[in-house]
Amino acid sequence: MFSITVRDHIMIAHSFRGEVFGPAQRLHGATFLVDATFRREQLDDDNIVVDIGLATRELGAVVAELNYRNLDNEPEFDGINTSTEFLAKVIADRLAERIEKGALGEGARGLAGLTVTLHESHIAWASYERAL
Repeated sequence: MFSITVRDHIMIAHSFRGEVFGPAQRLHGATFLVDATFRREQLDDDNIVVDIGLATRELGAVVAELNYRNLDNEPEFDGINTSTEFLAKVIADRLAERIEKGALGEGARGLAGLTVTLHESHIAWASYERAL
């Protein structure tokens, strides 16, 4: 399996519901490094996984929709704990929608999968992996 990874970052504010989250139940900020890894079994006709420039642009567009937002105030997340794992899935699903619409070029239609990893720190991160 071949893969490429592109990176961006996101800064959000949010709070959590539930005693398991301790002090994170209060409003707090989080900055994540966001990695998007695109996979395919065979390289395309240009011998690439996907155009890195397009992948970078589309990841940037997806994280821009969330960047500098208090997720507690976003209607689509009302009543949802926007955990690192949950946000990795949100970003992966939004990238998948863009791939389906052709935003990463026709060659991207041959992608087998996508993994989005949000790094909370140098010692903790979460990922969501999906088929395409």
